[in-house]
Amino acid sequence: MVAPAHAPTQRIDKYLWYVRLAKSRSAARAMAERGIMRLNGRRIERAHNLVRVGDLITLARADNICVVRVLALPDRRGPANMVDSWYEELQLGD
Repeated sequence: MVAPAHAPTQRIDKYLWYVRLAKSRSAARAMAERGIMRLNGRRIERAHNLVRVGDLITLARADNICVVRVLALPDRRGPANMVDSWYEELQLGD
């Protein structure tokens, strides 16, 4: 389920860094600009793409594909034990 267009948003590079899917914001920006990430099924090539609650982000992590659903938009990079409330990692079907 994708959120309505008027829902609060956050830049994807900021989101990935805040929720600890990237080690730094510049690393998150590089991931987006390499075109190896998808947002709701669409390939993105810009770090300023906006994410909303309910969006699906697909990215490569280590040697596997990771799909996460955005559950909340944090306002800062918080402790690692908080990330479970900010996104949900989905299992890919076999």
